Amino acid sequence: MSVNPNQAVLRKTEQPGTDHNSKVWVLRCTRCGECYGANSTDAWERRCPNCGGGWPGLPIPTEREGQNWNREELVIAFNLYNQIPFGAIHARNPKLVELAAILGRSPGSVSFKLSNFARLDPSLQARGIRGLQHGAKGDQEVWHEFAQRPEALVYESARLLADRLGGTVENVAELDESDLPPPGVEREALVRLRVNQEFFRKRVLSAYEFRCCVTGLGIRPLLVASHIVPWAEDAANRLNPKNGLCLNALHDRAFDRHLMWVDSDFTVRFAPSLRESAQRSETCLAWLLSFEGSRLKLPKKFTPDADFLRQHSARCLGESPSAKPR
Repeated sequence: MSVNPNQAVLRKTEQPGTDHNSKVWVLRCTRCGECYGANSTDAWERRCPNCGGGWPGLPIPTEREGQNWNREELVIAFNLYNQIPFGAIHARNPKLVELAAILGRSPGSVSFKLSNFARLDPSLQARGIRGLQHGAKGDQEVWHEFAQRPEALVYESARLLADRLGGTVENVAELDESDLPPPGVEREALVRLRVNQEFFRKRVLSAYEFRCCVTGLGIRPLLVASHIVPWAEDAANRLNPKNGLCLNALHDRAFDRHLMWVDSDFTVRFAPSLRESAQRSETCLAWLLSFEGSRLKLPKKFTPDADFLRQHSARCLGESPSAKPR
């Protein structure tokens, strides 16, 4: 049975609904994100109770509440942990509410689990934040597994979530499919790559609270998660958020082309060639260069690694990346 195109089916449960011979389906509004329960017998015509004037939703079943978390649930939850700032881990967060609806647990339970992951996070420990204590052994196992094989676990988390939703990895990871090749080995390899790149993007942008670390710009479609050391050059740090900066598209381009770099004290610098161009009445460049000498707006966690910044600045200055800092 299909549903209103503005409503997506998150889960079909075995819990009896309020109509004769109906079961409770969990729906999500694709416009506002509201999650709610509906009878399977009328799900096809449901409108969102929040933004579409629909009937009040049924309670969302939480049949997994109180049961131990299995590895599959932990891997999916760990992915979400890496996409939202620590301060946003609460039972009212829409992403957390949606995951709870998918897993058959309460938002409070999912919030508690994400806080358990926080206790294992070195970036939070460095700030004196400990998260919730006395977590389960499975939390530690997933955390250590991510440290050992991050790209494989990130892709697995997307696949597991896609399986639960009855969709594709491409949709779950919010990938642009317009230039993907047809199904086959080449497409699968490219999807794996992009799933990990999208994970890195969300991890970095959320750490910077979706604001450019140079300008403070907070328009999400204009923000880019820039690798300090390129993806192709350091496989071990491809998903390391300390190897990333949240930049607007223009400063990202300058950074990528070695026309902008960041000193070890987090001061922004630009190539002399850009300053010379700006003197020839290049209006856009004047704005770009107006941040010369300013300090990065650092995130609360995942402060850029000084060695990565040194490697990048050495290239911008025509030095060997392996050279010792002066």
